[in-house]
Amino acid sequence: MKVLANDGISTTGITLLEKAGYEVITTRVAQEQLASYINRNKIDVLLVRSATKVRKELIDQCPSLKLIGRGGVGMDNIDVTYAREKGIHVVNTPEASSDSVAELVFAHLFGGVRFLHNANRDMPLEGDSNFKNLKKSYAKGIELRGKTLGIVGFGRIGQATAKIALGVGMQVVYHDPYVEEADITVSFFDGQSVSFHLESLSKDEVLKKSDFLTLHLPAQDKYVIGKEELEKAGSIIGIVNAARGGVIDEVALVEALEEGLVSFAGLDVYESEPSPEIRILMHPNISLTPHIGAATEEAQDRIGQQLAEQILQRLQA
Repeated sequence: MKVLANDGISTTGITLLEKAGYEVITTRVAQEQLASYINRNKIDVLLVRSATKVRKELIDQCPSLKLIGRGGVGMDNIDVTYAREKGIHVVNTPEASSDSVAELVFAHLFGGVRFLHNANRDMPLEGDSNFKNLKKSYAKGIELRGKTLGIVGFGRIGQATAKIALGVGMQVVYHDPYVEEADITVSFFDGQSVSFHLESLSKDEVLKKSDFLTLHLPAQDKYVIGKEELEKAGSIIGIVNAARGGVIDEVALVEALEEGLVSFAGLDVYESEPSPEIRILMHPNISLTPHIGAATEEAQDRIGQQLAEQILQRLQA
């Protein structure tokens, strides 16, 4: 069988598949040429991440496909129900990248409370000539310890984020209509662990209680955090979105930043991705990353391994 890993796959995943007799192709095929490439090469398995779209048209044009795999959590770039109706297996790796995304959230949070995103811009330009003034400008940082982190969406990534927050010494509140309660275990290097029992609050309660807010939801039909929610919150120090573009209203976010309702934001995903709005890119109070939540060596290794294992489980004779 032939596997096309159109958005790449780790060496671990390739090794597992090749040992089982699969041919793994890592050629990056442009979206408009994908159907003809799959048919010409009789591809059985198509592996994608977020870049490649697998819509009804592509599925209909490629009768050789037996399995579609998404390296990551969200599958909004795949017409999952339609593919399954056509008898095609559709799999993803929901657990593989949770810790990596959670750590990126805290990279934005730590950077935001100590102004690192701006200091790293200013120091190369003015560090040798304006050091004292820069020191004064960035001397009003705050600690995360003792503050409250609100988490909207409490699946695997939301819970991984909660573990870091609890370990840092933050209080955690969350809202998720599908997860009424959860036991979060924070494990330490020496085998010890501490468990916390948390219960879902209403979104309004989370907004009012939170010093910081982070979003962990799949793609939505409408904003989860918009102008109304930001006004209800009153004052939030920082908001991070490493979930999906369109979960938060970016226009309302910029207005909240400029009105002082929000002190800073961290964004890894964007409404107009892959071409974020200039107003977002140039805003001094927004920390920016280019959709790299799962982009760690460890996460990619786990993703490749889990995809390979699922392929073998479902397609091995």
